[in-house]
Amino acid sequence: MKKGVTFIPEGSNEVHEKFINYIMKDGKKNTARRIFNDSLKIIAKKTNADPEKVFKQAIDKIKPQLEVKPKRIGGAVYQIPLEVKASRQFTLACRWLLTGTRGKKGTGMAQRLANELIEASNEQGAAYKKKMDTEKMAAANKAFAHFAKY
Repeated sequence: MKKGVTFIPEGSNEVHEKFINYIMKDGKKNTARRIFNDSLKIIAKKTNADPEKVFKQAIDKIKPQLEVKPKRIGGAVYQIPLEVKASRQFTLACRWLLTGTRGKKGTGMAQRLANELIEASNEQGAAYKKKMDTEKMAAANKAFAHFAKY
């Protein structure tokens, strides 16, 4: 394989591969890929819907539009609400999904991931709650938006 060229297996796309890379720990990509594919199969059984659509819908519903960044101005630290770039939206959505998944105990990783994706697509679950908390924090600090230019 040529250097700099990524190999994407049959039936997958760039978004899936990026998400698989987020799942991966200690370089075990095949294990991460198996977890992701098993979770898609579980979603198909549970919801009788297209697992691709459920995955895409879950990611889209978790992507935050606003976030806060702390800025020190005149000795005080203000939480400044800022719009989130598209690449960071995807990164945060994946991070929150996997944090919510790994926080639950009792079943296998594929089962927990499938449950979290289904909950996120229904606007529930830990990842969706994290998104709402982040956007609520940004809305609460809207008064400090004029500090964003500094």
